Amino acid sequence: MSSSKVTKAVFPVAGFGTRMLPATKSIPKEMLPVVDKPLIQYAVEEAIEAGLEEIIFVTGRNKQAIEDHFDISYELEDSLRKRGKSEALEQVTEFLQEPGRIKYVRQMRPLGLGHAVLCAKDLVGDEPFAIMSTDDLMMYKGQEPCIKQLIKAHEDTGGNIVAVMDVPLEQTKRYGILDTPNQDSERPIIQGLVEKPNPEDAPSTLSITGRYILLPEIFEWLEKQSADKSGEIQLTDAMANMIGIHPFHGLRYKATYFDCGNKLGWLEANIAFAAGDQDLDNDIQSLLKKYIR
Repeated sequence: MSSSKVTKAVFPVAGFGTRMLPATKSIPKEMLPVVDKPLIQYAVEEAIEAGLEEIIFVTGRNKQAIEDHFDISYELEDSLRKRGKSEALEQVTEFLQEPGRIKYVRQMRPLGLGHAVLCAKDLVGDEPFAIMSTDDLMMYKGQEPCIKQLIKAHEDTGGNIVAVMDVPLEQTKRYGILDTPNQDSERPIIQGLVEKPNPEDAPSTLSITGRYILLPEIFEWLEKQSADKSGEIQLTDAMANMIGIHPFHGLRYKATYFDCGNKLGWLEANIAFAAGDQDLDNDIQSLLKKYIR
């Protein structure tokens, strides 16, 4: 019997970031900056602020920069300290976690999101856990962190729960889409999941975004899951197999969402976060006026 408390977050960060090439040829896409912080730092800060105790990165080859970012940089810190740059020193140390809080496991082959999550099985253990996509950046000023909203909803509903949002009908082929009898509810019941359906086949316009709370039973289904025609093990398919066995809900979260897995979404996030920075707000507005005709 698994416990009900959510204490661990899995970050699948092994992907190649092909939608952001050539920038991601040698730099992990998770390290792309939004204003002055890499994407992955925003997600980790969201998890820590939500009270999650363990951070599990599922990494791949050429992801050393992620480990380095969350480690001490002796030379840099010593240089900043000696030069009296206390503000810069704080910026490179304030997000570091105590030893052991961040863990790493390697996904040796690119076999999809489901396989990446399965790689974390032994570190997660027998308890419900969070999954957080760094591509999906959340701005939640004035609100609780998105993943915290899911944790609270999970405490009420039990079972699995995923963050959802409405998307235009023509964009359903880009997302995992809910089949639900109460689409307009704050917590729609999920009675089916369809991965990237054509608009004419979409059961709704409610899309899964990159925040999940899943029961540990998901690992049993992932272990039995066959690869799809692209050779990947899909998390959506394994979740679909749990419907009807365990409670399954979506949550219409309160936050502004940016899809930073594509160039336009990443650019929009940079503009939005810069506009929300009191030191940059006026300048970013002037720059936009300069280039927008």
